[in-house]
Amino acid sequence: MNWLFYAFLSALFAAATAILAKIGVKDVNSNVATAVRTVVILIFAWAIVFFQGLHKQIAGISRFSLIFLVLSGVATGLSWLFYFRALQLGPASRVSPIDKLSLVLTIVLAAILLKEKVTLPILLGAILMSAGAIVIGLAK
Repeated sequence: MNWLFYAFLSALFAAATAILAKIGVKDVNSNVATAVRTVVILIFAWAIVFFQGLHKQIAGISRFSLIFLVLSGVATGLSWLFYFRALQLGPASRVSPIDKLSLVLTIVLAAILLKEKVTLPILLGAILMSAGAIVIGLAK
């Protein structure tokens, strides 16, 4: 299976995450809810690593990769904390599109930091995604 299949699965589970989180965060502090979610993800991810026997690869991770994986983890944690707080305060149907502006920001950062090429279709798609997220997220 190629990357597109997994990307669609990611989108499906991200949508489920938003709905389930909105329901779960109703009467819970958003930071506590994020901590609970993080513990579940931690156990789930490590169970997969050990089940597949991949834990032996940990020692082979370079310092360079480890630094960026840790920074990615910090960014993920901050994203989740803010996302859960936003879900607690606003409707999931409006919070999620604004959160998905991360798609556009990823395109911009990938172009600047990773030197990925931004073609006309990518630029047009980013503009449309931005417009859609803003229209939905800021709708009255």
